[in-house]
Amino acid sequence: MTQIRDDSRELRISDETVGGGYFKHAVYNHWDPYEDVEAELLETDLERSVDSAFTEEEYFETMQYLALFGAGEEAVTEDLAPLMVALEDINDQMFISSQIYEEAKHTQFFDRYWREVIYPIAEEQGFEKVAPTDQRFFPDGYVDLFDRTEEAMETLLTDDTPENRVRAYCHYHLVVESVLAQTGYYGITNVMGPGDDNEISLREEPTPHLPGLVKGINYIRSDEGRHVGFGMQKVQSHIAEDDVDPDIVQETLMDLMPLVAETVSVGDGVVDPMPLVNYARDKLSRRIDIITDAQAEIPPVEELVALDEETAAAGD
Repeated sequence: MTQIRDDSRELRISDETVGGGYFKHAVYNHWDPYEDVEAELLETDLERSVDSAFTEEEYFETMQYLALFGAGEEAVTEDLAPLMVALEDINDQMFISSQIYEEAKHTQFFDRYWREVIYPIAEEQGFEKVAPTDQRFFPDGYVDLFDRTEEAMETLLTDDTPENRVRAYCHYHLVVESVLAQTGYYGITNVMGPGDDNEISLREEPTPHLPGLVKGINYIRSDEGRHVGFGMQKVQSHIAEDDVDPDIVQETLMDLMPLVAETVSVGDGVVDPMPLVNYARDKLSRRIDIITDAQAEIPPVEELVALDEETAAAGD
């Protein structure tokens, strides 16, 4: 008779494990992309954007940042499933199931924003109504980064080794979710946040404060902190317990950094790309330092998604 459950443990799950703890955190911090970013806030974003006198070129650049975000969320929603197949522990599987669900929520938020804000702005201003899937938005480095991430995840279905798991976590959790996404959050909240003096904006006129977009981004950041923490914990564990060479982490992350730099450097009319590249490089260095040190503690979720403005403002 085939055994259909694991009877080696007394209870099914434990929130004392890495996966179980992050799953519990996900349940307690659930948010609804249909309701928790109120329609009134998106209407405010629409009105302020129309009143901001964006040129069509500046508007296209703004759309590009949001298109990159939305496509990224869709890609990670699609590409994470092989990891859940590879993982053996029910606590880890439950967490990854929550992560896939959360990535789908993020995809929905950006789709909603496009429908309720981006398209109406174009109609109001007489700008070209560009779909979020328009290939003009996506630089080659961005496409290459996500192609490599998909390949790293799919490798787990045919060659599931500790080294390949580390590579998959490095691609997905540490570069795409941590470095690239965190840099994007920094850029959007700096330029479209409530501050009057947004240092990385290149527009002569102030950029509008878009509370709906910023609120949605903050919800997404809170989810990504769990995702990043889980990946960092797993990489650190593989290095300490499975003798995975830390150089694999260093080599993988540094190999992907040029693709991140190319992605965050798109456009030169609304956002200054240099602070974003600096920010991404610093994030990468910090992640490497922590996960290659077996004694280092993974920071709490809130710290993992904190935005460090001093680092971004610093020059090379």
